[in-house]
Amino acid sequence: MLEFTPDQQMIREEAQRFLREQSSSEAIRRVVDRGVSHDAALWASISRELGWCAMAIPEEFGGLGLGAIEAAMLMELTGARLACVPFWSTVCLAAPLLQSAGSEAAKATYLGAIAAGEMAVTVAYADLSVADPAATVAVKAARTSSGYRLDGKVAQVIDLEVADVVLVPAELEDGMTALFALPRHAGQAVTPFKVFDGTRPVAALELALEVSAESRVDDRGVSADQFQQALAFANLGLAAEQLGAAQGALDVTLAYIAERVQFGRTIASFQAIKHRCAELVVDVAEARSLVFGAAQGLGTSDATESALEIAGARVLASDLQFRAAEEAIQLHGGVGFTWEYEPHLYFKRAQASAALLGSREAQLDRIAASVFGDGGVK
Repeated sequence: MLEFTPDQQMIREEAQRFLREQSSSEAIRRVVDRGVSHDAALWASISRELGWCAMAIPEEFGGLGLGAIEAAMLMELTGARLACVPFWSTVCLAAPLLQSAGSEAAKATYLGAIAAGEMAVTVAYADLSVADPAATVAVKAARTSSGYRLDGKVAQVIDLEVADVVLVPAELEDGMTALFALPRHAGQAVTPFKVFDGTRPVAALELALEVSAESRVDDRGVSADQFQQALAFANLGLAAEQLGAAQGALDVTLAYIAERVQFGRTIASFQAIKHRCAELVVDVAEARSLVFGAAQGLGTSDATESALEIAGARVLASDLQFRAAEEAIQLHGGVGFTWEYEPHLYFKRAQASAALLGSREAQLDRIAASVFGDGGVK
């Protein structure tokens, strides 16, 4: 049985306390109502003052050198509060890609800046809705006398409006995939979308510009294995966030049914309500065990086995997140989908998260292909 160490438990308790105060439902609504990209004050506190972005970055690059468990723990807690910050894109999407494929100079520059809270970073994968977003590359890179010419369009990039730097995989003339780091105002066109989940911004990126040779940050190309190594961490972080959002939906439901009075008593006292909530409590505990078990195995277990554990965690967390949000709406009754109450926020996040890095069906296909060795059941 996995148990948190005293230090991990302290991190967890302090993060819960902080997010309870700073990422309230009122704070989330202010961000969504104003149509801004993120909660700038909350992000400054998380990244600079509390050092959360440094947790999983190696000490040699200015990080704390902890690991996947601590990162997953913080992802779970930010998910529970639907924190409007580019934490997943920076810590789970971009930083692992830099660690696996970046040159030593790029790691020192960008990982150091992330650890210090000086930089939000995202990745412009061609299609974030598929299980292997690195399988295709939407941007072409041609060598010039002074650097590279980048041309292409990426339809959807998470947190692009917030990011100080965007990492862009691009295909060279020889077919090799390179990785470029572009500052926010490098000349690229950014087109924000009006998205279903207003707590996480998405924008299109269009490139038709020349960049310096120094903008290329990979170490002699990025291999498929390096992409998969980075995406394993991204999937783990997303599963932890989905787990946290399920817990958050359950928490707001428990608070509501303890106050809602019907037939002279709170609806929390009704046996049918108790059974539905108890089932969610058990399912959350099961998902938490799988997510943190996968976090413990990341980097220590066989890479294939670890990827399958993470795929299983994604399936369970995706199902749980949707069901917890659905139960929250139903158990809130007629007010469940009104703006004044929280369930609709959790439901929208559940729908949006389920479409990232492959659907549950895609994750199940990956597991089946490994188990049956023939691509799964026909």
